Amino acid sequence: MALTNVNPTRMELTKLKRKLVTAVRGHKLLKDKRDELMRQFFILVRENKSLRIEVEEAIKEANKHMSVARSSMQDEVMDVALMMPKQELKLDIENKNIMSVKIPVFNTHFKTNDKSDIYSYGYAFTSSDLDDAVKSLSDVLPQMLRLAEVEKSCQLMAAEIEKTRRRVNALEHVMIPRYRETIKYITMKLDENERSTTTRLMKVKDMMLAQAHGYETF
Repeated sequence: MALTNVNPTRMELTKLKRKLVTAVRGHKLLKDKRDELMRQFFILVRENKSLRIEVEEAIKEANKHMSVARSSMQDEVMDVALMMPKQELKLDIENKNIMSVKIPVFNTHFKTNDKSDIYSYGYAFTSSDLDDAVKSLSDVLPQMLRLAEVEKSCQLMAAEIEKTRRRVNALEHVMIPRYRETIKYITMKLDENERSTTTRLMKVKDMMLAQAHGYETF
């Protein structure tokens, strides 16, 4: 719908044409951004699905071993065995920029490099199922961290895709058509004014010729 309340001048027409060029260029850039975000998003979604299946299976296996260990060990012995962990994990979170979306990147650092430090107890009074449960959880920890990283990235990218989609639609269905209609309206008004001016000039010319030659005009 044209903005009929604008001042139909050539200056306004030039200004609107510049805005239209900018809007069309911005629309193309936003569409490219949306498409690339969608491509990256689907890659992460597929990875997220695979990781979730893997993590859930590993946790299910660890819970199975823990259930057997609890049935064969006294609660006091279990509590003491898990009371003082040897290993310690430090998690550093950085950001990676993908199409203006800052997605998290997790970097892990363990206190020691000794893999046996995941066991915080001696083997004399504990069940082997407890060892299997701890080992299963330790093995799946990197996948769990990656799953958390991917899921958060999917949330952030989905929000950015929706925001970009709204901007693309606003430009495509509102701003660009409005600029074009307004440009068309101003062009018509200017052409109409030009025709009116030409008609008046011709009328004045006829009157001047009539006065010069002494005949009447009709």
